Amino acid sequence: MTEEAAPKPPPAPRKRGFGGYAALVAAGIFLSRVAGLVREAVFALYLGNSWAADAFKFAQKAPNVLQNLFGEGVLSASFIPVYARLVAKGDEELAGRVAGVFISLLTLLVSVVVLVGVIITPWVLLVTAPGFKGQTFDLTVILVRILFLSVGVLVLSAWCLGVLNTHRMFFLSYVAPVIWNIAAIATLFIFGSRLHNASLAVALAWGMLVGSLLQFGIQLPFVLRFARRLSLGLDYTLEPVREMFRNFGPVVVGRGVVQVSGYVDLAIATLLPTGAVASMSYAQMIYMLPISLFGMSVAAAELPQMASQTGTTEEIAAALRKRLHRGLRQIAFFVIPTTVAFLMIGRLLVAALYQRGEFRADDSAVVWHILIGSTIGLLVATLGRLYSSTFYALGDTKTPMRYAIVRVIVGGFMAYALAFPLRPWVARALESLGFPSLGAVALGAAGITAASAIAAWVEFLFLRRGIHRRVGAVEPLAGFYARLWAAAIAGGAAAVAFDRYAGLAISERLPMSRVVEAVLASGVFGIVYFVVAALLGVHEVKATLNRFRRR
Repeated sequence: MTEEAAPKPPPAPRKRGFGGYAALVAAGIFLSRVAGLVREAVFALYLGNSWAADAFKFAQKAPNVLQNLFGEGVLSASFIPVYARLVAKGDEELAGRVAGVFISLLTLLVSVVVLVGVIITPWVLLVTAPGFKGQTFDLTVILVRILFLSVGVLVLSAWCLGVLNTHRMFFLSYVAPVIWNIAAIATLFIFGSRLHNASLAVALAWGMLVGSLLQFGIQLPFVLRFARRLSLGLDYTLEPVREMFRNFGPVVVGRGVVQVSGYVDLAIATLLPTGAVASMSYAQMIYMLPISLFGMSVAAAELPQMASQTGTTEEIAAALRKRLHRGLRQIAFFVIPTTVAFLMIGRLLVAALYQRGEFRADDSAVVWHILIGSTIGLLVATLGRLYSSTFYALGDTKTPMRYAIVRVIVGGFMAYALAFPLRPWVARALESLGFPSLGAVALGAAGITAASAIAAWVEFLFLRRGIHRRVGAVEPLAGFYARLWAAAIAGGAAAVAFDRYAGLAISERLPMSRVVEAVLASGVFGIVYFVVAALLGVHEVKATLNRFRRR
């Protein structure tokens, strides 16, 4: 009787230089985020900062919370590390069984959550949206119930992303949301001239549900191609499944408290005048772009590869330090100039994206000030994604959970304090420094985002210290960061000077003047940043340009 043959390892994926997979993720995210920005611009055109816009933006938070909680969070911490190790070992049958058990459990759990959520929506909103009354509250209830229906589909789509990422098919999974955005944009254009306020918001919610189905549908055939041994069921006897369950609880709690933090911020914003919730959403769309492009792309590309590291404890630690060091450099190279750009030419960017139709110049100023509050923690929030992925690769989900809880507690207390009791003091302090007076919406919402940014710093410092204790200290990057800040400030100063003396005059003679003005200022910023960074010896400049040349 012959011995059973050991499983054959799958063909090794084509080698890529560092950043190759991250570039694919970034490309997919970039296209989906551009589509998202177009969606937000069209949304602003028809709904502006109206009461219906406030209701829709708050209602949209519910599916986003569950998608991030059961989709991205659970996938990153429990499913991908286990599934990636099985795929790396070539155990295709067990990998398929584990993937099937995971999606079966997730579908069952999310179905229950969605059903309960639809039923108790009015009572939940009494607590989470205390400032919404009358027609705003009634519309929010309707919208939450419709958007809840798309949660299950979006979570299934996130599971597809986890499978495809493990098999190094990064681009498709991250570009798929483009279809969801196209469905939303089409809905707005089709019904925008026929419906208004509440009716248009309801139509958009149904359009997003259709988009969710399309987003899942485009990924499923490719998932079935890679996971050929997929087997649905709830088999708790498999050790990899038990490992996933052990990681499941801590990550749900950890991600859950972060999502609660987002809800707390919005709940506080509902107590501010009309437009605060919508303005925070517009600002967040811009703020999340670099986090998604650079933090999520690097973290998502690195997680399966970190989880697949083999060798002695010291060899694995050395490999993780090396990958972490390069990832931190790559993220900072793009996020530091983005932070400076938001601060120095952010108003131009906001106006170019949103200022048309029902969205006025004053609305642009409000969104820009909220964006400024967010930039305090932009860099650390992005770097924190990579540190969290490193913990997940080590099979540790409890440590990031504890740090997330600290972040939520700090952020919640500070958000309320800055939005209300400390707001008059902040207003007087800013006026004494020569800053123009800000309204309650701008200053209150900016205080909320600034509090979240400060809390992100607290979480980042804990994450960094924890990783250094686990795998050793990463090579210091203070000098590298200083060169990037110097180059970015030079780029920002050049962009402001160009816009003041030439950019505005040039753009006023052309159609879509605000867009042209923002593009010209951004172009000057980028050129000066790259040139100064190259002169300061930042080798990422050459590496980035070489990647574009190869394409």
